[in-house]
Amino acid sequence: MRTISETFLSKPVKFWETDANKWRALIDTNVNGPFLMASAVVPHLLARGWGRIVNISMSYATILREGFSPYGPSKAALESETVIWVKELADTGITVNSLLPGGATISGMMPDAVRATLLDPDVLVPPLVWLCSSGVDNATGGRYDAKNWDTARDPNEAARLARRPAGWTTADDD
Repeated sequence: MRTISETFLSKPVKFWETDANKWRALIDTNVNGPFLMASAVVPHLLARGWGRIVNISMSYATILREGFSPYGPSKAALESETVIWVKELADTGITVNSLLPGGATISGMMPDAVRATLLDPDVLVPPLVWLCSSGVDNATGGRYDAKNWDTARDPNEAARLARRPAGWTTADDD
């Protein structure tokens, strides 16, 4: 599966028109995949008393965008997983965060016609490196927007400016 449809950005597919196999594939990738990965590694991380889980998410506006079913619902579920895992792993040395690019990135999901206008996926690298580092043991439960990550700043300051709470809060406006 490359895309939901070649025209999903300009002519959204209604959820009832979405092929059930494509729906299942996206749910498997974006909801079940992170669950299976995390559930496989968390026992080892618990034994070590340290670890990092970073879930790749997307903007709330895109999650709720017409025609983005099943992609939007799958990322909403991932946001929920993130918040639940933060609570369940509190005080274990394992942090759980969400990282979003801050806009559409070049990927196999995006039609070729729009690729020139998209973010380079490398925008995720600086915040991802910071989130996985050993110096940020208290950084958990965050939702970091990579597009707002200022690489000219100290990484801790860049993180502070790019962070919102993970999950759905009344202050979310991205």
